[in-house]
Amino acid sequence: MTGPSCFVKLTEAIADRGSLLVAGLDPNPEMLGSWSRREGVASASFLAVARRWIKSVIEATADHVCAYKPTLGFYQALGPIGLDLLREVRELVPLEIPLILDAKHGDLNSSSALARHWFEDLLVDAVTLTPLAGQDIAAPFLLYPGKAVVMSCHSSNPGARVLQHHPDDSQPLYLRIVRESQLWATPEQLMLEVGTTDPALLATVRREAPSRVMVLRSLWAVEERLREMVEAGLSDAGDGLLLPLPQNLLVEEHLGERAAALKAEIGAMREGHQPPSAQCDLWLPREREEPEGLDALLVDLHDIGCLLFGDHVQASGAVFSHYIDLRQIISDPNLFHRVLHAYAHAMQGLRFDRVAGIPYGSLPTATGLSLQLHTPLIYPRKEVKAHGARRLIEGDFQEGDRVLLVDDILISGGSLLDGIAKLESSGLEVEDVVVFLDHGSGGRQRVEAAGYRVHVVSSLPHLAGVLQAAGRLSADQASLLTHQDRLSPA
Repeated sequence: MTGPSCFVKLTEAIADRGSLLVAGLDPNPEMLGSWSRREGVASASFLAVARRWIKSVIEATADHVCAYKPTLGFYQALGPIGLDLLREVRELVPLEIPLILDAKHGDLNSSSALARHWFEDLLVDAVTLTPLAGQDIAAPFLLYPGKAVVMSCHSSNPGARVLQHHPDDSQPLYLRIVRESQLWATPEQLMLEVGTTDPALLATVRREAPSRVMVLRSLWAVEERLREMVEAGLSDAGDGLLLPLPQNLLVEEHLGERAAALKAEIGAMREGHQPPSAQCDLWLPREREEPEGLDALLVDLHDIGCLLFGDHVQASGAVFSHYIDLRQIISDPNLFHRVLHAYAHAMQGLRFDRVAGIPYGSLPTATGLSLQLHTPLIYPRKEVKAHGARRLIEGDFQEGDRVLLVDDILISGGSLLDGIAKLESSGLEVEDVVVFLDHGSGGRQRVEAAGYRVHVVSSLPHLAGVLQAAGRLSADQASLLTHQDRLSPA
């Protein structure tokens, strides 16, 4: 598939139009009656009325909305002609504006077939899903580069409260959905749909998902709370929140003028939005002691072969009775994303201008973090080539830039200190390093003694305990890890 991704189209539409508004394109018979009478087409077939109404809405709002969102059920209710009408919607909506199909799909058996139909045949940009089947419901849709899914995490329907807020308001199901679904895909691939009229609830979801795009529903049931809802839902950047045009507005006169006025009103609220801080907020739930599912991640890393037993020579020359190889994650995109999630939790609150990876093992991780954080990547070369530009540091940077250094396993600390020396010799500043696993061999103390802060995702004793509890290691194997069983250098 060619062309810009859904996320790029959405961000560009927001910027170009200065709008967070989304227009629904739902041929609802109850809604179109008054419109057809005013337009003098009440005697026409419903299909003809719906077609004319959809075209008029798109023409009136194309300069004032950042996305269109037809609800699949209304088209299915019309039978085969309804699906033909949906194809016409795709032809009428400008290609630079995302088309989000509101399907609320939740059936695993038909997911692959529908993903192919919606993304390849109908050419929609995103589709809404229900999350109760877990990550597997999203997986077939995430196979399509440039497309996106919107996970429904909360409904405003009063009857849903008994389920959504189970077992209680301190640990409600809807927040578990928000947290878990963020592990399934990147912010570019997965958005959240939130149906609520409660600014406090919306603010809670925003705190858990600081960098996710949220699609708001049911906003206009309490129109007087518009400012509160916008303030609660905006990201720190003043966007990340899609607001529906009121349904009644879509069948009234002067739609274009009224949409422009509403866009301007919300735009003024965006200009006055005060983010809580200017630090580098990540795409992950905050204010928790450790990432959700870290222990499960460690077990999964073991299961793909990241932990090997037997005598292995380390880069320092030491020989250990085991070897930890995180390079395996690059061939498992989902697991790779979960590893990035774990790194990012350790990075919360840190300030930096560039991300740097230690070659070569941590370069994929540093690249992934750079892409997700929209932060430039650089890296120190292991050796300077005798040909070409002969650079010590690859990538673009300015003297004085603050660099966060990323590595996979911290053993002696030698490779980290060598990388820091190269970065600092080029005029860059390093204060923090983040590693996935602290081996417990004195490397952390060595790096900290040199004046740098070390942030770790996990440690060797933690890994050993988790794997033994999960039945992956015997007591003897866990002991080998925790005691490290060093042998003399080969």
